[in-house]
Formats: sequence, C-alpha cells, structure tokens
Amino acid sequence: MRISTGMIHDAGVSAINRQTSDLFHQQQQLSTGRRILTPADDPVASANALVVSQGVDMTQQFTRSGGKASDTLAFAEGQLQSATDLLGSVRTLAVSAGNTTLTDADRKSIATQLRSGFDQLMDIANAKDAAGQFIFSGYMGDTQPFAGSVEGGVRYSGDDGQRYLAVSATQQAAVSQSGNDVFNRIPNGNGPMSVNYKTGNSGTALATATTVTDNAKWSSANNSGNLEVRFWIDTINAPGVTYYDLVDVSKSPPASLFTGGDSVSGGVGSTYTHVYTPGNPIDFAGLAAPYNDFGASVTISGTPAGGDAFSVKSGATQSVFDTIRNLITTLERPVGNPQDRAKLSSDVASALTNLDQAQQVFLTTRTSIGATMARLDNLASLNGDIGIQYQQQLSSLQDVDYTKTISDLTRTQTQLQAAQQSFVKVSGLSLFDYLR
Repeated sequence: MRISTGMIHDAGVSAINRQTSDLFHQQQQLSTGRRILTPADDPVASANALVVSQGVDMTQQFTRSGGKASDTLAFAEGQLQSATDLLGSVRTLAVSAGNTTLTDADRKSIATQLRSGFDQLMDIANAKDAAGQFIFSGYMGDTQPFAGSVEGGVRYSGDDGQRYLAVSATQQAAVSQSGNDVFNRIPNGNGPMSVNYKTGNSGTALATATTVTDNAKWSSANNSGNLEVRFWIDTINAPGVTYYDLVDVSKSPPASLFTGGDSVSGGVGSTYTHVYTPGNPIDFAGLAAPYNDFGASVTISGTPAGGDAFSVKSGATQSVFDTIRNLITTLERPVGNPQDRAKLSSDVASALTNLDQAQQVFLTTRTSIGATMARLDNLASLNGDIGIQYQQQLSSLQDVDYTKTISDLTRTQTQLQAAQQSFVKVSGLSLFDYLR
C-alpha cells in the first residue's frame, strides 16, 4: 500500500477535527448539565425522556388546574358563608317581627331591613370568580343567573349543570354550582311535608308541628300531595265542639280520607266526625282504603273557626328569595284583628322553618365544596410527589455524570494535544528532506 503525503495530512486533520468535536461536545455537556444533547447521543434514552417530559408537563398542568379550582371553590365557599350569615340576620329579624306587641310601622321598618337583605342575597347569588365567571349559574358561566326584585319575583337564567376542571388523569373537580340547587330548590316545611295557613281562615289556630314517621308511606303513589285539614263546629248536636276531616282536594269533589267518599260537613253522613283537641297530633293513619296509612301527622294549636283549613303538601320546594319576599309581604300587611295576627304568626313561623331549610342547604353545599377542596389538597400533594419522581427519572436519563465527563474531557484534551503535536511534525516531512 502506498501512503502519500496528502493521505498523511488528511488523516492528521481528520483526527484533530474528531478530537475537537469530541471536546466541544463534552464541554457542552458540562455547561448544560445534560448528557443527551441530541437524540443521536442516546436514541432509547431520548425516547424515554420525551415520555417522562410529557408526564412532567401534564402533572404541572394538573397542579395549575387544581390550584385554580381550589381558589374558585374557596371563593364560592366564602360566598355561601356570607349567605348563611345573612340568613341568620334575616331570621333574627323574622323572630322579632313575630312579637305581637309590634305596631304596623314597626313591622314595616323590619320589612325595609329585609329588603336590604334581599338585595344582598341577590348580589351573593350573582357573584363572579376571578376569571369573571358566575359561580352559581351552572354550566353557563357567562350568564347572570338571577334577576328580579321583591315586587316582581326572581327568575333563574342559568342551568342545572356544572363546570369542571381536570385535576388528574382520572379526576375532575366541579368549580360551579347550580343556582337552582342552592337557592331555588329549598325544601318547604320540614322537607317531605309542609303545612300552610289557608287564606280566608277566621280562627286563631296555628300549625305548630309536622312529623313524617314513615317516608315511604308518605311518598307513596296514594298520596296526591294536595291534602287539607278542614274544621267544622257543631252548633246543634254538641254545641261548641269542633270536628275535623282530612281531605284530598285533588279529587273533584274533594274526598274524605276517612271514608273515601265526598267530604261532607255537618248533618247526617258528615265526614267531620273526629273531635279536634288543640295541641294533639292529627294522624294521617288508619284511614279508609286506598289511603290507609300516610305515615305522618300534623299538630294544630289554637281555636279554628268553622270552615278554616290548613293545606298539607308533599315534597314541595320554595326559593329562598320567595321566602324572604313572602315574609316582607307579610310584615307590610296591616294587622287589625285576631285573625290577622294568627295569619301573621303562621306566616312568620313558616318563614322561619323555610329559612332554616335554606341554611341547611347552604351548609350541605359548603360541606360538599369543603370535601372537594380537601380532595384537591390531597391531589396537589400527590401531584407534587409524582412531579418529583418524574424529575428524578428525567435526571437519570438526561443529566450528565460530571465525574465521568470531566475525565473524558481531560482525556480528549490530551489526545487533541497529541494529535496536534504529531500533525506538526508529520506535516513537515517530505521526500525532498531525504534528497538533501
């Protein structure tokens, strides 16, 4: 094989270039702290590092989403706390309004304060989060949920959905609430049952207690959910004795639950055969087929007049705004006789019960939000741990081994110097040197 001077020169240059390239690559590794500068350095590790990097990015996104969800839920919980405190103030005013010594002017003054509370509650119900989204409009974050007034009533323009944020690969967190569920669907009365003083009553009787002992029976298909307790006073056979009948007013004509036939007051065939005793429970049990046992009772106190009635409804709900509106209307209505006072007491008692139910709904919603926030805290901690694991994996794949790389750099420098020195000597050789 013939080796020419040009070949020797090219080989020397190639060696120097190779050593210089290796030296530069090692310097880059040390300066960046990365072992893999291009996929060609380690194709398998590069592919694995890409997967891990995607996991890091996703975990960071979940962490940000979880933080945003926590902030939004904390704001919603604060608004519900404000609403709870506000209803507490409204309840205090309602209790004071029930004082029979107050004048009409006194009650109107309380009603004015309630109007202010009504407006404050509207502001809470229309609250926005930091992103400008309504928190009680369901899925429709850009739509103001509530609008209206004491006089015209309040309408809901949101929906029953919820907005969610992904906070992990498998979990989402609701960051909004349905205004219907929070403010509108408030159980009336004790929840399964509500008893109301009928307009037109002329006696002084009041419903003081309602009890559902068997919810399955009360919720049965036999219960129309539209019943009444009606009173009749015997002025002939037993003068002064008050009797009552339980009536299904969904029937036409209204049917007595005691006989299953038409409700008839007084005289032969009357269905008003049960003697009324103030303060004793009136049982919706042991009735005529198909009604039989409703698993509930109502307690009425005071003195009803003949023809007075109390409506007994099943599973009704009422907006908290309507509760306050009705209370304002009650307090602004003049009270001029015992019947007016009886209705005032009945309406105030109903308002207090419904306010308690609204506070319970607020509490339940806050509890749910609190549970979600606790779950987000746990996820944040878990995502932090996962992030650390991902970083460790990424470090093991990408990070440079400083001891080894410095050693390689030193060796490469020595090799480069040797190549340069040998090239100088070899490049100076020529055939003419031997001919001289």
